[in-house]
Amino acid sequence: MAQRLLTSANRVSARFAFIFTLSLSCAYLCYNIIFYRGTLMTSQGYEGKRCPPSKNAGGKKLLGKLDNCASLDVRSAFQQRGSSDPRDQSKTSSSPRAEVNLKNITVAQKYGNKKLPNALIVGVKKGGTRAVLEFIRIHPDVRALGTEPHFFDRNYDRGLDWYRGLMPRTLDSQITLEKTPSYFVTREAPHRISSMSHDTKLIVVVRNPVTRAISDYTQTLSKKPDIPTFEELAFKNRSLGLVDTSWNAIRIGMYILHLENWLQYFRLSQMHFVSGERLITDPAGEMGRVQDFLGLKRIITDKHFYFNRTKGFPCLKKPESSSQPRCLGKSKGRTHVQIEQEVIEQLQEFYRPFNIKFYETVGQDFKWD
Repeated sequence: MAQRLLTSANRVSARFAFIFTLSLSCAYLCYNIIFYRGTLMTSQGYEGKRCPPSKNAGGKKLLGKLDNCASLDVRSAFQQRGSSDPRDQSKTSSSPRAEVNLKNITVAQKYGNKKLPNALIVGVKKGGTRAVLEFIRIHPDVRALGTEPHFFDRNYDRGLDWYRGLMPRTLDSQITLEKTPSYFVTREAPHRISSMSHDTKLIVVVRNPVTRAISDYTQTLSKKPDIPTFEELAFKNRSLGLVDTSWNAIRIGMYILHLENWLQYFRLSQMHFVSGERLITDPAGEMGRVQDFLGLKRIITDKHFYFNRTKGFPCLKKPESSSQPRCLGKSKGRTHVQIEQEVIEQLQEFYRPFNIKFYETVGQDFKWD
């Protein structure tokens, strides 16, 4: 009897040992499965975010990883917008030129830097500087300040950092441009601009000095209707033909005197002279030469312009992003004050020697006589 009880006890112990061992094995197997899966998921999550945060990292391998990471980020952004590849987005553009313009502008605004201008439209007042600025701004490789900062004549004491802060954000491949026509007649401006950069390119828009003076007077008269007549301001003694060169409207048109000041600091090759008259009759031709001077591809052509008979000058055709053509404001294209022909001839005679010297210096005959 005792033998039977012993045998039964042994069997129970063996079964218990077997069950216990089997349980341990199952637990170990489950643990390994769970641990391996968690490790795998963590590894995959980590690989998807392998973007080195350090800005000081270097080396081609690391740059390659950064590029791959950036590509993944861009692709992810486009997937969230419903596209599987960024390249698919180009198919929605209305035209290649529109796409380039939009891309350059938006990219410059986001990622560009504010920098000192590469080129300046320095003059002259009432010569057509606003037209040149508006026309050149449609070029995708130009970013221009819309207002006149008057830095080199009125605000120089604010410093270059203040001046730079006014500029639009620009990509390295783009030109930064600003326009202030009073620079040309400001004696300190050439030296100050040269101190900023010896390589600055300068655009000067010139016009028949007699017509320019009348236009200048017309603008002033619209703001101050009580000023003396044009003839009274233009002459010290009209009967003797003595012109009053102290009147700014007259002095601005003595272009050669101002140019000599600029040539003390800049080479003539750094200056480009735009004809205000040809800007009206052949805007594409004049802007083609401006683009050449700035080292730009000729993108602005005849197809961008139409002649506005009401204003008497060319306007930009309707851009794709607007329902209206782009013309200069109401202050442009005013009807000039009527001046006696004898007065005009006297002023033409006064300006003739200055014009001839100017033609010889710049190597162009503007045919103002």
